[in-house]
Amino acid sequence: MESNSSSMAAYLAEHPKMVGVLFTMLLLLSQSGTVAGAQGSTVGP
Repeated sequence: MESNSSSMAAYLAEHPKMVGVLFTMLLLLSQSGTVAGAQGSTVGP
């Protein structure tokens, strides 16, 4: 596990734009879970 995290850190150090891409993906995924949860809990016909 240690080598996997160090290789990921090395990759992100070589490709700094990927940090922003990963952050954006994480943000969108967290928001889509919230939207799906809100949509599933609506009461009505």
